[in-house]
Amino acid sequence: MPRRGLILQTRTHWLLLGLALLCSLILFLYLLECAPQTDGNASLPGIVGENYGKEYYQALLQEQEEHYQTRATSLKRQIAQLKQELQEMSEKMRSLQERKNVGANGIGYQGNKEQAPSDLLEFLHSQIDKAEVSIGAKLSSEYGVIPFESFTLMKVFQLEMGLTRHPEEKPVRKDKRDELVEVIEAGLEVINNPDEDDEQEDEDGPLGEKLVFNENDFIEGYYRTERDKGTLYELFFKKADLMEYRHVTLFRPFGPLMKVKSEMIDITRSVINIIVPLAERTEAFAQFMQNFRDVCIHQDKRIHLTVVYFGKEGLSKVKSILESVTSESNFHNYTLVSLNEEFNRGRGLNVGARAWDKGEVLMFFCDVDIYFSAEFLNSCRLNAEPGKKVFYPVVFSLYNPAIVYANLDVPPPVEQQLVHKKDSGFWRDFGFGMTCQYRSDFLTIGGFDMEVKGWGGEDVHLYRKYLHGDLIVIRTPVPGLFHLWHEKRCADELTPEQYRMCIQSKAMNEASHSHLGMLVFREEIETHLHKQAYRTNSESVG
Repeated sequence: MPRRGLILQTRTHWLLLGLALLCSLILFLYLLECAPQTDGNASLPGIVGENYGKEYYQALLQEQEEHYQTRATSLKRQIAQLKQELQEMSEKMRSLQERKNVGANGIGYQGNKEQAPSDLLEFLHSQIDKAEVSIGAKLSSEYGVIPFESFTLMKVFQLEMGLTRHPEEKPVRKDKRDELVEVIEAGLEVINNPDEDDEQEDEDGPLGEKLVFNENDFIEGYYRTERDKGTLYELFFKKADLMEYRHVTLFRPFGPLMKVKSEMIDITRSVINIIVPLAERTEAFAQFMQNFRDVCIHQDKRIHLTVVYFGKEGLSKVKSILESVTSESNFHNYTLVSLNEEFNRGRGLNVGARAWDKGEVLMFFCDVDIYFSAEFLNSCRLNAEPGKKVFYPVVFSLYNPAIVYANLDVPPPVEQQLVHKKDSGFWRDFGFGMTCQYRSDFLTIGGFDMEVKGWGGEDVHLYRKYLHGDLIVIRTPVPGLFHLWHEKRCADELTPEQYRMCIQSKAMNEASHSHLGMLVFREEIETHLHKQAYRTNSESVG
C-alpha cells in the first residue's frame, strides 16, 4: 500500500510539472507574438526592408485612439437617441392609458384649441389639414403666394436668386441633397409598396414580374415650405416604356414624412388647346410656328392651336404660314379667329377660350415670343386639374442677345441661347401671362376683366381671382419654358401704373446686373483703357 501511494504521488508530481511547462510555453509564444519590436532594423508590416521608429507607432496609436473615440461618440449618440425614443414612447403609452381610464370613468376629453394635441399622429394630421395641400387658401394678393421650387435628380430650379445665387443649381449643401434624396426614396417606397387606399392598380412588367420603380424613373418634383406648418412635395414618376405617370404627394409637418396620397395619372388622351393672341409680328409668328411644328406636331401630337388675330394688316401672312405648316405636316387641328379690333390680350384669350366647342379641354395661354419643350406640355397636363388646380409656370426670360453675345459677330441660334444662367436670363417671377387651366374653371371664374386696357394688368387680375377662390395655384419655375427677347414699346396711352410696370419690365428684360453695369460705366471703362494704352506707349518710347 505505501508503494502504491508513492507511485500515485510521483505521477501527480510529473503531471503538475508538465502542465507548468506547457503554460510557460504558451506564455512565451504569446509574448513573442504581442510584444512590439524594439530592434532598430525591424520593418513595417507589409513593407520589406523599410525602417520605422517611434513616430510611426505614435501616429498609429493616435489613429487607433481617434477611431475608438469616434466609435464611442457614435455609440453614445445612438444610446441617447434610443433613450429619448424610449422616453417618448413611454410618455405616449402613459398618455393613452390615462385617456383610456378617463373614458372608462365616463369623463370626456376637453382640450382648448390653443393646446397641442397629446397624440403625435393626430397632431401631424392636423398640420396637413391646416396646410394648403388638399384645398387652396384664400389670399388677399399675389404677394401672399408661397411659390414652389422644382427639381430633378440633378438640379433645383429656384426663384429666390438674389445677386449671388443661380436660377439653376446642383444642390451642394448636404441637408438639401439629403432632403431631396430622402423624399424621392420615400416616394418610391409608396409606389412600390402601395396601401389598400392608394388610387393605383398593381401592374406587371413585360415578363409578368412585379413592376418596380427606381430613382431613374423620377421625372420631376415640386416643393414649397409653409414655415408654420411644413413642406409639401409633389413627385412624378414614369417608366420609359409606359405612358402613365405615377404621382405621389408627401408632406413633412416638421416631423417624419407622411403620405397624403398616391395615384396614377393617364395623360395619353389629354389634349391641350394652345391659345395665342396676336397682332402683326408675323416674323415672330413664323419663328413660333417652327417651334410648334417641332414640338407639338412631330413629338407631342395632342395639341390644338387657336390663333386670335387682331386687325387686317398681316392677316394674310399669318394664314399663309398656317397653310404652309398644314401642307408640310398634314396638321389640321387649328382655329384662326379674326377680330377687326385694337389688340387686347385679355379679349383675345377670352375669345379663344370660347371658340372651342368640344366640351372640356386643357388650355395653355401662350404668347408668340414663347419657346416651350415637349416636357413642358406634360408638366402642363400633370399640374392642372379641373375643379382643383391651375398651373402658373414661371418663365425663364432671355436677355437681349446683342448684349449677352456682344463678343461674337453674330448671336448664336435660338436653340443655343436656351440656357439657365445669370447672364443669359432670369426667372420672370412678376409675370402671370403663361398659364395652364381647364376651360370649365376659366369660364366659372369669369375669365379676364375686359375693363383692363393696354399692357399688363389683366393677367394679374385673373391670377388674383384664382387666389381668392378654392382652387390650388401651382406656381413654380419650369425649365422647359422660355421667353425670347424682343424690343418692348411702352405706349403713351397707358396709365401711370401700367407705364411704370412696362418700363420696369423693359429694363429687367434687357440685360443682367453686371452687363447693365458695364453699359452704364462704358465711358469710364473706355477712359481707363485709353490711359493704360497711353502709359504703355510712353514707357515703350522711353
